[in-house]
Amino acid sequence: MRKSAILFAIGKLMQVLGGVLLVPLGIAVWDYRAHEVARIAAAPEVIGFVCSILISLILGTILVVLFRRGRELQGAREGYAIVALGWIWMTFLSCLPLFFYLTDVNGMSFDHVIAGFTDAYFEIMSGFTTTGATILTDIEAVPRSLLFLRSLAHWLGGMGIITLAIVIFPSMGVTAYQMFRGEVPGARPDKLRPRLSQTVSILWGVYGLFTAVETVLLWAGGMTLFEAVCHAFATMATGGFSTMNNSIAAYGSDFIHWVIIFFMYLAGVNFLLHFRALRGDFETMYRNREFVFYNGVIAVGIILVTSVLYFHGLAPKEIAVDHFRHDRMSALEFDDHYANQEAEIDGLYSCIRTAAFQVVAIVTTTGFATADFDMWPDLVRFLLVFFMFFGGCLGSTGGGMKMLRIMIVFKVAWNQLRKMTQPRLVAPVKVGDQVIDDDRVVNIVAFFILFTGLFIMTGFLMTFFVPDLTTAVACSIATIGNIGPGLAGIGATENYAWIPLPGKWILVISMLLGRLEIFTVLIMFRPSVWRK
Repeated sequence: MRKSAILFAIGKLMQVLGGVLLVPLGIAVWDYRAHEVARIAAAPEVIGFVCSILISLILGTILVVLFRRGRELQGAREGYAIVALGWIWMTFLSCLPLFFYLTDVNGMSFDHVIAGFTDAYFEIMSGFTTTGATILTDIEAVPRSLLFLRSLAHWLGGMGIITLAIVIFPSMGVTAYQMFRGEVPGARPDKLRPRLSQTVSILWGVYGLFTAVETVLLWAGGMTLFEAVCHAFATMATGGFSTMNNSIAAYGSDFIHWVIIFFMYLAGVNFLLHFRALRGDFETMYRNREFVFYNGVIAVGIILVTSVLYFHGLAPKEIAVDHFRHDRMSALEFDDHYANQEAEIDGLYSCIRTAAFQVVAIVTTTGFATADFDMWPDLVRFLLVFFMFFGGCLGSTGGGMKMLRIMIVFKVAWNQLRKMTQPRLVAPVKVGDQVIDDDRVVNIVAFFILFTGLFIMTGFLMTFFVPDLTTAVACSIATIGNIGPGLAGIGATENYAWIPLPGKWILVISMLLGRLEIFTVLIMFRPSVWRK
């Protein structure tokens, strides 16, 4: 492992981050424009942004100058290390504004400082990994600059911090391809453009185009421009951070709901397919088996959830009231909440719209909510948890296992069943007309085993910190799958603020493992990787 190569690349990433953070700093200064300069400079979030920017630009430049020869020393191991360590370090720098704000609000005692840093790091890691799990209990009271920071973290993390650096600095080194694959699993740049920087620029171009279009539509639908930008960032990144306490349910507009459903759906599709479709090549998209499977999962999910909600309604009151919540409602509050949720699924159209929104939000791992699905029948709650494992397509911004991996695991299992009765059968794993080579099959099966094992391990560990098994299990899949809201204590109307500090750090690791798809992070624990 050549440390100079890692330090050079991280220095480049810090330079990019320092420039990007100027935008939320500008929002913070603008919001304080009616105050004196001294008051603006004393605002905790302003101080935090200035510290983050100065550290990023100054230290980043020093690293680039001192280790510029490291650019020529990069290899596969350095690539994986840059991605894993870069995300951890970028999250630290980006969380400082929120940390300063939380410390100012809660106090400067040692316990509050530790809790404030944990919460800030959790929130920003949740942003960069597009998880959308929040520790904020009153989102609407938080300064706009910090709300924008959360959404910006989503947008950068959706396509990848490293990929943005490759666009800005095309000659980051020979390991750029490994870094790209670590952040955008499944995308194959060699099949789109001969130069990696060209491919990444195309991906960011499509990403930016969809974000801009959604922003205009949401703005036209009644959101403010600020809200439209933040929600478009969160949608296209399949993140889920909202500027409202009640998420998308705060907007009583069917138009807004359908716009977000449509763009969540687009965000779950491989962006290389989007690029080809924009160039008029729709045949590639329609013939792509993963895309067909993705549509099938969503369609089946919507039909099943709509049917249950329409014919069955909510879970019986006596059952729903027993679902664990950290902050228990009074009997009167629960009755009002139950009545409001019943009104949300009053009629076939309402059931279709609500089911479509929640199924697409869960399958694509976006995590937005228009309803408290913890009030729904247990069959639907189970289906939503089941869909959390799927995620979007490879090369999308969605989390989870990804559709193609699920397909191949099913095909491997089916082939083994056939071979038990036909020992001489030769049945290669195929997706469409393409034969999947053995090395890739082994990689996918290994990923499936690791993902499932980490889900079990994280759920087990969380039972030590939360008093409810459903919540512990939901915490595990909601963070590894980068979904955000889960069931019970972390449901659509709940948050992660109440979870003890050790539990939050376990979930931080879980979010990072999920976003970088396990291998990129776990490979750092092999001693041989660090040897020269």
